[in-house]
Amino acid sequence: MNLISGRDVQVALAAYVRERRKALKWSRAVLAERSTVPAPTIKKFETTGQISLRQFLLLWQCVDDLHRLQDLTSAEQKPMPRSLDEVLAQ
Repeated sequence: MNLISGRDVQVALAAYVRERRKALKWSRAVLAERSTVPAPTIKKFETTGQISLRQFLLLWQCVDDLHRLQDLTSAEQKPMPRSLDEVLAQ
């Protein structure tokens, strides 16, 4: 049982990149120049959450550390509960 969808994660990642860009006081044009991702693609990502993985990684490495994403694939993580009983047992 999953309470969040892939779309929820897309939107959250787009919001995070947008907030990091703003915290750095970068316009979309500046981020586009630094990342090589076209500004219209950045706008689409920030408003819809849709982007290619390659372009997402190019943006991420400009606003955050790629190691944080890589760590998601290597760290042992506790599996998500699949039932209400499993949630209550924790």
